[in-house]
Amino acid sequence: MSTLTEWAYPLAESLLAEPLPRRWRHCLGVAERARTIALVLDQDADLLEAAAVLHDIGYAPDLAKTGFHPLDGARYLRDVVDADARVVNLVAHHSCSWLEADARGMRDELEEFPHEGAHLDDALCYCDMNTTPDGTPTNPIDRINEITGRYGPGSLIGRFIRRAEPEILACTSRVLDRVAAAKRQPT
Repeated sequence: MSTLTEWAYPLAESLLAEPLPRRWRHCLGVAERARTIALVLDQDADLLEAAAVLHDIGYAPDLAKTGFHPLDGARYLRDVVDADARVVNLVAHHSCSWLEADARGMRDELEEFPHEGAHLDDALCYCDMNTTPDGTPTNPIDRINEITGRYGPGSLIGRFIRRAEPEILACTSRVLDRVAAAKRQPT
């Protein structure tokens, strides 16, 4: 583990394990997915793993201020723990959060945080959308259906995730293409 991941895991655990054990298992699974695609991330592999284990901390009861977990998590990381700016930005923008921000009328607030780049946004979305709420591997179609079923198709989250579905599938495709290409490269 790098210093960044050594810091991230205990922080996420302290915020999620007791009040939200299922969410904690999900975050551990997302971090595990991040390790499986490390070969396409080079020096950003540890960054992605740290962001993966922290991506849902905004759900923690003590952090939930706006009800929009990417924003709440990113603000906590920036304002309270002075986290690495790149981790903060990835947490803010994970899994097409800009579409949910639009639905909530919070796009300006989300834009407090710059994007880290498409390859990292894709990678974190891939990891999140290929992990069940219990932390086990899945595929993005089943994950989107699970989210829609859990929140209801007419809910804000249900509508957001369906609106985000084409981009989620595209992220997954781009990451899988990069992984396949990396595996074809001679060592």
